[in-house]
Amino acid sequence: MSGAPRRQYTNPVIRWIEYRLPIFSTVEATIGADMPTPKNLNYWWSFGGLLTLALVIQIVTGIVLAMHYIAHGSMAFDSVEHIMRNVNSGWLIRYVHANGASLFFLAVYVHIARGMYYGSYKYPREILWMLGVVIFLIMMATAFMGYVLPWGQMSFWAATVITNLFSAIPVIGEEITTWLWGGFSVDSPTLTRFYSLHYLLPFAIFGVTILHIWALHVHGPNNPTGIDVKGPQDTIPYKPYYTSKYLSVFSAFMMVLAVLVFFEPNYLGHPDNYKPADPLQTPAHIVPEWYFLPFYAILRAIPDKLLGVIAMFGSILVWFILPWLDTSRVRSGRYRPLFKQFFWLLVIDFLVLMWCGAQPAEGPALIVARIATAYYFLHFIVILPLVGWFERPKPLPESISTSVLGSGAAAPKAAE
Repeated sequence: MSGAPRRQYTNPVIRWIEYRLPIFSTVEATIGADMPTPKNLNYWWSFGGLLTLALVIQIVTGIVLAMHYIAHGSMAFDSVEHIMRNVNSGWLIRYVHANGASLFFLAVYVHIARGMYYGSYKYPREILWMLGVVIFLIMMATAFMGYVLPWGQMSFWAATVITNLFSAIPVIGEEITTWLWGGFSVDSPTLTRFYSLHYLLPFAIFGVTILHIWALHVHGPNNPTGIDVKGPQDTIPYKPYYTSKYLSVFSAFMMVLAVLVFFEPNYLGHPDNYKPADPLQTPAHIVPEWYFLPFYAILRAIPDKLLGVIAMFGSILVWFILPWLDTSRVRSGRYRPLFKQFFWLLVIDFLVLMWCGAQPAEGPALIVARIATAYYFLHFIVILPLVGWFERPKPLPESISTSVLGSGAAAPKAAE
């Protein structure tokens, strides 16, 4: 805007560009470099920035891999081997991409759990939360299509099983499945479709991430206390306090990624996926990547195919209405003793579902999966609203500064 105050930069080149196109100040405003930030944010709040870093790593390594990959049923597996053996540092790029995806999902699960525990989905951040769920759904689709691309045994049969689920949709299910396949079975046209979408969807994630950050800056980040900022005494500048703090988390992330890449690059992969796809030989047990396992367990826990598909997608879609299912006026789980117990039960339930998804769908594992699935939906649809109505939260502090400096700074007020 003409006449609007702009930040003055000391570098003459940056100052020259900024005067004509204020791109640097816009970027700084977008990432919140100068944004007053609640002074009590802990390390769990660093996972949002960490996810942005992981997304950039995935996009950069994915672009390089796309230059050498061949999306054809008879050449895909060999092209991956070509990348590993003949492309300069191809093994490194592929292992960073594959293991980076796993750490990406680990970070996003922690980020979601933090949002649930501290009530980051509540007023006035409902759209911020829903945009995050949209990002997660696109991530799931992108990761599944990426899992298919190596065209190993597990990739091929995972594509066959998952795409067949769409045939359960009444009336149009068969047409959707045929379109996904590009024919009447999983073959080269399927691989071409998945390759195209796997390449494009990360940029969609990046676009929604920009909206997510924009929504974050409207009301600012939530905080562990879960109360609003009362004034300048409750905030500190984002830079350098949180940038330096988060650098330690980024460094830890890179060290874990380096350990996986250089010492255990195939630890998270399935052995059957190192065999070329064979349509005539079904693996004894079809297992997706670990980050799909809880939802895969929910799918298999329901005896009816259509109901299983509805339950699997419903287990994520229920997060969209979480701001309205939680009836408590208190945001943070720190001041909600009953909610805190049920939250950790939900975490345990999610891990149990993950274990069930890795087991054959039979015997005790199937029974446990059905119980865990029932509890999962019971938590969101029944328990969460009831806890909000009947729970007696602990007294809230007067301000963020009070919670940081101690109870002696000001008298607390009772939660409404």
